[in-house]
Amino acid sequence: MRRDLQRYAQLAAVVSVVVGCYLILTPFIPAILFAAVACSSSWPLHQRVRRALGGRAGWAAALMVLLLVVLVIGPTAVLALSLVDDVAAGVDAVKGLLDHGPLLPPAWLRDIPLIGGPLDSYWQRLAASREELTALLKSLIEPIKNFLVGTGKALGASLLQLVFAAFVGYFFYRDGEATVQAIRKILARLSGPLGDELLATIDSTVTGVVHGIFGTALAQALVALLGFLVAGVPGALALGTATFFLSMVPIGPPLVWGGATVWLFYQGSVGWAIFMLLWGLLAISSIDNFVKPYLISRSSSLPLLLIVLGVFGGILAFGFIGVFIGPPVLAVGLTLVQLWISKGEGNNKAAGG
Repeated sequence: MRRDLQRYAQLAAVVSVVVGCYLILTPFIPAILFAAVACSSSWPLHQRVRRALGGRAGWAAALMVLLLVVLVIGPTAVLALSLVDDVAAGVDAVKGLLDHGPLLPPAWLRDIPLIGGPLDSYWQRLAASREELTALLKSLIEPIKNFLVGTGKALGASLLQLVFAAFVGYFFYRDGEATVQAIRKILARLSGPLGDELLATIDSTVTGVVHGIFGTALAQALVALLGFLVAGVPGALALGTATFFLSMVPIGPPLVWGGATVWLFYQGSVGWAIFMLLWGLLAISSIDNFVKPYLISRSSSLPLLLIVLGVFGGILAFGFIGVFIGPPVLAVGLTLVQLWISKGEGNNKAAGG
């Protein structure tokens, strides 16, 4: 009886410690996951930096964290500030246009040979029949403005998680080998000889997803930002960021640069509108056909459905930082399920043979 009580007491103590650790670490789980994803996907670069610095682990880790701050945390801070300002200014501009009645066609439209007259007449009829729609849009402007401004504030709130992720990432980079060895021992206890394969699978999956999805998104966003700046489109940073997120959806980027093209046409900047159209078709949207296959050529790709679920589910679960966590976590889960199924089929065949 005393032995059973002692066993129950030990079990209760272990459970209490586990629950206590979970409660303490829960607020920092998004930052820890983000740091793990960032370190895993950039580990080869870290190794080269470390060799270039003569094996100084601390300096190499500090340099990688600085790179993380420059590429992620800094742009997020700028975005959070600019989104609030740009959205407010953009919504006020749209409201001013709507206050002047239906959006009428620009004067230069009727001067276009052959098609200008019919297009102008059609636009005039469309504008006349859309007065009720214009009133509806005016009623929706304020809620949309509040939502987008709230999004900008949420980005600002996520900065704390990103800063802590950079802090955690320093130790992941510096003590990466020891951390991997500890994980390998834990996996060996849990899954036996399959532990090394699981760890390699997780690493390759995270690297492939991060490079393929977010590398392509970053490339499209930078190219789009350059086009917006050259064409003089207002709110270029916010539009470039929108391109980054919408690049995960097949028709996402054309919604952004297509809207910018229409805006330039309406402003009378026909030349810049044509430039924006060609830049969107030949530069922004074509990146997905060349960059993504190259980035994920050595890794498995993630189905589009899981990418979308990972992005939006990550945002709902962890906030803005969840954008970078959701797809890799779902990719790891899918890969582990596929590995488990393949191992089960192999065991069944071996038993049957």
